[in-house]
Amino acid sequence: MSFADLWALEMLLAAFAGGAFGAAIGALPAFTFAGFLVIAGETYAMLERNLGVSVEAAGLGSVAITESIALGVVFGPHVSFGGGAAAAAYAAKRGYLDTGFEYHEAKNVVQGLGTRPDVLLVGGVFGIVGYWIASASAALSAPWGPVAMGVVLSALCHRLVLGYSLIGATRGKLLDMRPFENGTARSSERGRDRRSATDGGRLLVEPWLPYQYKWANVTVLGAVVGILGAYIAYVTGSAFLAFGISVATLVYINAGVAKIPVTHHITLPASTAVLAVVGAPMGELTPELVAASISLGDALLLGAAFGVVGALAGEVTQRIFYAHADTHLDPPAASIVLTSFLIAVLAMAGVFASAVWIPHP
Repeated sequence: MSFADLWALEMLLAAFAGGAFGAAIGALPAFTFAGFLVIAGETYAMLERNLGVSVEAAGLGSVAITESIALGVVFGPHVSFGGGAAAAAYAAKRGYLDTGFEYHEAKNVVQGLGTRPDVLLVGGVFGIVGYWIASASAALSAPWGPVAMGVVLSALCHRLVLGYSLIGATRGKLLDMRPFENGTARSSERGRDRRSATDGGRLLVEPWLPYQYKWANVTVLGAVVGILGAYIAYVTGSAFLAFGISVATLVYINAGVAKIPVTHHITLPASTAVLAVVGAPMGELTPELVAASISLGDALLLGAAFGVVGALAGEVTQRIFYAHADTHLDPPAASIVLTSFLIAVLAMAGVFASAVWIPHP
């Protein structure tokens, strides 16, 4: 990726279409679709890498499905999810949304927004914004996940452009979730915030996931899912397969199934940390190389540790950037920025043999 690609008309058109697509079907449904594409892409890559099957030699060509399609300029979350989230914020501002969503309608990233031209336009424009951010980050070899950074900075941009607060009214207690637990509602009148949310008021503090915010719960989830991500990376040599599986499970949230945990910010750093021990290029990582570099027991412990870090980083960022605000800024994306930066720093310091997929100078 070079800076010249930032202005390539074809790429801008593709990014616009991807952002508009995310607006039309909804940010979270678009991201879930990307998860299934990651699973397909990693399976395709394993056929070539791990099983000794040359798809290209069979006359089917060789396409980096994960990189070019699932996380690329059309379906990548920095484009389609970011565009969909911005379009939801715009639609809510215009009064187009009245779905009965329990928080501000601008946070409703599950809702498809249909075919209004102005909504699709906003989604398309922010698809381009996400593409620019991720592409510039990659061109600079910035030491973090460029796609995740695209999601985060795009959300901050749409808040600024559309007139929303960057963080929201925190009342001086940024990490305090007790107002949610007490059912405290916000009010437009100063000093009137202690009434009950059951009276029709909007909650003063709105957790990203009401069933996934307590420190102990998040820590245990991080350890368990981190082990899962580490194991999948160990036996497949894939940094992204467990991530794709985690994203694909979001289909249940889209379907309205209760209490489905969100885990892709846990499986990705766990898988990446295990493979960072190996030091081989992404295209050459195999289960044999992984097993020669680290024992399964050590890999699972490493995955658990990075899973906990990813889970807690997501919780901290949701308390700062989501719980008090009016629009969706994605806590898992912010977590992946932080954990990928940590892995890149450890690689540059020589603690890890490589940073796997994470760019760095």
